[in-house]
Amino acid sequence: MTIVQEDITGCGIASVANIVELPYKTVMDKANSLGIFVDDEALFSDTKYVRKVLREYNIQISITETPFKSWKSLPDLALLSIKHYTENNRHYWHWVVFKREQGNPFVLDSAAYLKNNERTDFNAMKPEWYIEVLKATV
Repeated sequence: MTIVQEDITGCGIASVANIVELPYKTVMDKANSLGIFVDDEALFSDTKYVRKVLREYNIQISITETPFKSWKSLPDLALLSIKHYTENNRHYWHWVVFKREQGNPFVLDSAAYLKNNERTDFNAMKPEWYIEVLKATV
């Protein structure tokens, strides 16, 4: 089951929750304890916040963002940036989680307006880059 974001800027928090398989509120409380709050628009324009929360759960991720080339070339677990746009010279995106289980790829999209948060409509998503999740042990 995909964890759905409860705040407009909560896609990064929900993506972490989907990776660590914990409730949104639990991850939000952890983020708050680190000085990360949902009223900060940088949550979807800077990777350092999501990286910081993942570190707190001992999740190892790649140190760089890798440009998206194809769905087939993605690792089995990755944070993915979609819905890119620029406003006032600042880049924004929506965080989602790409997973491949038993050879089947899908995206966990935390957007509350979706009827199904487990997506396979790959042509509709326009990824820009991804961060590979190297080791996911909570």
